[in-house]
Amino acid sequence: MSSSEDRNPDLENDPYAALERAADLIWDRSQRAVAERESDQISDATVAKLMTAAVKLYAAKADGGSRTFRPVLGDYDEVITPTEALTAVTEVLRALRLGPMEFGLWSRRRPEDYHDIPHSELVKTGKS
Repeated sequence: MSSSEDRNPDLENDPYAALERAADLIWDRSQRAVAERESDQISDATVAKLMTAAVKLYAAKADGGSRTFRPVLGDYDEVITPTEALTAVTEVLRALRLGPMEFGLWSRRRPEDYHDIPHSELVKTGKS
Protein backbone atom coordinates (compact mmCIF):
# COMPACT_ATOMS: atom_id res chain seq x y z
CA MET A 1 0.00 0.00 0.00
CA SER A 2 1.41 3.37 -0.92
CA SER A 3 1.79 6.19 1.56
CA SER A 4 -0.94 8.18 -0.25
CA GLU A 5 -3.34 5.29 0.32
CA ASP A 6 -2.39 5.21 4.01
CA ARG A 7 -3.47 8.85 4.35
CA ASN A 8 -6.74 8.43 2.44
CA PRO A 9 -9.54 8.89 5.01
CA ASP A 10 -12.00 7.15 2.65
CA LEU A 11 -9.98 3.95 2.53
CA GLU A 12 -11.96 1.07 3.98
CA ASN A 13 -10.77 -1.91 5.95
CA ASP A 14 -12.92 -4.16 3.75
CA PRO A 15 -11.62 -3.92 0.17
CA TYR A 16 -14.87 -5.42 -1.16
CA ALA A 17 -17.31 -3.05 0.54
CA ALA A 18 -17.00 -0.73 -2.46
CA LEU A 19 -18.12 -3.60 -4.68
CA GLU A 20 -21.26 -4.00 -2.58
CA ARG A 21 -22.06 -0.28 -3.03
CA ALA A 22 -21.16 -0.41 -6.72
CA ALA A 23 -23.59 -3.30 -7.24
CA ASP A 24 -26.43 -1.14 -5.93
CA LEU A 25 -25.42 1.76 -8.18
CA ILE A 26 -25.02 -0.52 -11.21
CA TRP A 27 -28.41 -2.12 -10.52
CA ASP A 28 -30.16 1.25 -10.21
CA ARG A 29 -28.55 2.80 -13.29
CA SER A 30 -28.98 -0.29 -15.47
CA GLN A 31 -32.66 -0.53 -14.52
CA ARG A 32 -33.07 3.11 -15.47
CA ALA A 33 -31.28 2.64 -18.79
CA VAL A 34 -33.52 -0.31 -19.67
CA ALA A 35 -36.74 1.41 -18.52
CA GLU A 36 -35.91 4.58 -20.44
CA ARG A 37 -34.67 2.61 -23.47
CA GLU A 38 -31.24 4.18 -23.15
CA SER A 39 -29.11 1.03 -22.89
CA ASP A 40 -27.25 2.06 -26.07
CA GLN A 41 -25.66 4.85 -24.02
CA ILE A 42 -23.69 2.18 -22.13
CA SER A 43 -20.79 0.78 -24.15
CA ASP A 44 -20.64 -2.85 -25.20
CA ALA A 45 -17.26 -3.09 -23.47
CA THR A 46 -18.79 -1.95 -20.17
CA VAL A 47 -21.58 -4.52 -20.37
CA ALA A 48 -19.06 -7.24 -21.26
CA LYS A 49 -16.88 -6.26 -18.29
CA LEU A 50 -19.86 -6.40 -15.92
CA MET A 51 -21.08 -9.74 -17.33
CA THR A 52 -17.60 -11.24 -17.15
CA ALA A 53 -17.11 -10.08 -13.57
CA ALA A 54 -20.52 -11.44 -12.54
CA VAL A 55 -19.90 -14.83 -14.17
CA LYS A 56 -16.43 -15.16 -12.66
CA LEU A 57 -17.63 -14.17 -9.17
CA TYR A 58 -20.59 -16.55 -9.35
CA ALA A 59 -18.41 -19.45 -10.49
CA ALA A 60 -15.77 -18.73 -7.83
CA LYS A 61 -18.39 -18.68 -5.07
CA ALA A 62 -20.19 -21.76 -6.40
CA ASP A 63 -17.05 -23.81 -7.03
CA GLY A 64 -15.21 -22.56 -3.95
CA GLY A 65 -18.18 -23.23 -1.72
CA SER A 66 -19.24 -26.43 -3.51
CA ARG A 67 -22.75 -25.04 -3.72
CA THR A 68 -25.00 -23.04 -5.96
CA PHE A 69 -27.18 -20.10 -5.09
CA ARG A 70 -29.85 -18.14 -6.90
CA PRO A 71 -27.86 -16.16 -9.49
CA VAL A 72 -30.62 -13.67 -10.30
CA LEU A 73 -33.12 -11.62 -8.34
CA GLY A 74 -36.75 -12.67 -8.10
CA ASP A 75 -38.59 -15.94 -7.72
CA TYR A 76 -39.30 -16.64 -11.36
CA ASP A 77 -39.58 -14.17 -14.22
CA GLU A 78 -40.61 -10.95 -12.52
CA VAL A 79 -37.10 -9.46 -12.77
CA ILE A 80 -35.47 -11.29 -15.70
CA THR A 81 -37.67 -12.77 -18.40
CA PRO A 82 -36.95 -16.17 -19.96
CA THR A 83 -36.10 -14.35 -23.22
CA GLU A 84 -33.58 -12.10 -21.46
CA ALA A 85 -31.99 -15.06 -19.67
CA LEU A 86 -31.76 -17.22 -22.79
CA THR A 87 -30.39 -14.34 -24.86
CA ALA A 88 -27.57 -13.77 -22.36
CA VAL A 89 -26.81 -17.46 -21.81
CA THR A 90 -26.79 -18.19 -25.54
CA GLU A 91 -24.33 -15.39 -26.22
CA VAL A 92 -22.06 -16.47 -23.35
CA LEU A 93 -22.02 -19.99 -24.80
CA ARG A 94 -21.27 -18.64 -28.30
CA ALA A 95 -18.47 -16.44 -26.97
CA LEU A 96 -16.83 -19.55 -25.52
CA ARG A 97 -17.56 -21.67 -28.60
CA LEU A 98 -19.84 -23.95 -26.61
CA GLY A 99 -23.11 -25.37 -27.78
CA PRO A 100 -26.23 -27.10 -26.51
CA MET A 101 -24.41 -30.43 -26.17
CA GLU A 102 -21.85 -29.08 -23.68
CA PHE A 103 -24.53 -27.12 -21.89
CA GLY A 104 -26.74 -30.19 -21.61
CA LEU A 105 -23.92 -32.30 -20.18
CA TRP A 106 -22.96 -29.67 -17.63
CA SER A 107 -26.48 -28.72 -16.56
CA ARG A 108 -27.17 -32.22 -15.28
CA ARG A 109 -25.51 -31.24 -12.04
CA ARG A 110 -28.18 -31.42 -9.37
CA PRO A 111 -29.36 -27.96 -8.35
CA GLU A 112 -29.68 -27.18 -4.70
CA ASP A 113 -33.00 -26.80 -2.95
CA TYR A 114 -32.98 -23.01 -3.19
CA HIS A 115 -35.01 -23.24 -6.40
CA ASP A 116 -38.10 -23.99 -4.30
CA ILE A 117 -37.52 -21.24 -1.73
CA PRO A 118 -39.06 -17.81 -2.44
CA HIS A 119 -36.49 -15.06 -3.00
CA SER A 120 -37.91 -13.04 -0.10
CA GLU A 121 -37.11 -15.92 2.28
CA LEU A 122 -33.56 -16.22 0.94
CA VAL A 123 -33.02 -12.50 1.54
CA LYS A 124 -34.24 -12.83 5.15
CA THR A 125 -31.83 -15.71 5.84
CA GLY A 126 -28.91 -14.07 4.02
CA LYS A 127 -28.66 -16.96 1.54
CA SER A 128 -29.54 -14.85 -1.49
